[in-house]
Amino acid sequence: MGLWSIRRWTRARRKATDRPPVPPLTTHQLWMVSLSAPVSRDRGASRTTLYPFTRADDDGARRWLAEQWEITSRDGLADRLDELARSGYRARAQRLLGVSPLAWDAALYVDISRRGFAAGMITEGEAWTALKNIVPAVVSAYASWQEYADDYLLGRKVWKDGLDGTPDAPAPQTTADAHLRALLDPANRDSPWNLAPWDTISHPDRAR
Repeated sequence: MGLWSIRRWTRARRKATDRPPVPPLTTHQLWMVSLSAPVSRDRGASRTTLYPFTRADDDGARRWLAEQWEITSRDGLADRLDELARSGYRARAQRLLGVSPLAWDAALYVDISRRGFAAGMITEGEAWTALKNIVPAVVSAYASWQEYADDYLLGRKVWKDGLDGTPDAPAPQTTADAHLRALLDPANRDSPWNLAPWDTISHPDRAR
């Protein structure tokens, strides 16, 4: 199985009422989930659990995947994740700017994986496998959440510029900037980046 591939993941069937109580994440798990924190701006988003919402909303996850990414099946999920892993928006950034902002694609990859879990397209174990697979590339590319945030904003700008003049206008750049400042604020006790500092992933995993 390739580094990013989910082609051999077993078929998942799950309902919202079947979801067991959510156990606390380990330090490594929280760090991996935190890779998607820049795109988790919604009021109902959870930034400290694998499940992406504070309340059960499996149908909402399915709708979002279909409307935003045209993902309606496990194969569609696999195709989209493979695309983000292999080239994503950083391929366009490389052509236009000569840089390759992995953080933007990594944040989207983790976000989509979490929503795929919520939608019942993959199991909890499969979702963690997907997140673990991105760790080596991200750790080798960045040395801090600040570096990750800076590259994320660069990737978002390339994506946003590509949408200018279309009906799908994204949130203003100032909104993304403010969200990232809050995540990086050392006084923000709710920030997952403060709960799981960058070097967390380089130390042995432990319960929180």
